[in-house]
Amino acid sequence: MSDELQKLREKRLQELQTQQGQQAEAQQVQRDSQIKDILQKLLDNDAQSRLANIRLARPEFAKQVEMLLIQLYQSGRLAKLTDDQFKALLVKVNPGKRETKIEIR
Repeated sequence: MSDELQKLREKRLQELQTQQGQQAEAQQVQRDSQIKDILQKLLDNDAQSRLANIRLARPEFAKQVEMLLIQLYQSGRLAKLTDDQFKALLVKVNPGKRETKIEIR
């Protein structure tokens, strides 16, 4: 009887873990959707394309920029950005950008 009870406990624990995983996944999908909606309101098409390119090349930096944009938007300090304004913001966020020059002699 102890084995049956242990098996039932393990099965129930697994069901609970699966349910919690599904809830966490649903919450993440909802957060991602909200972030996407806010960014669409904030950025014009060219700026959205630029952010998508950044997301492909540097996902962590893109996430940092997205969080910054959302914070500025929620505090009311940011309106819709054009691509040029978005580029200027990126320069401020990442001023230590390295520039590579190749000289041919």
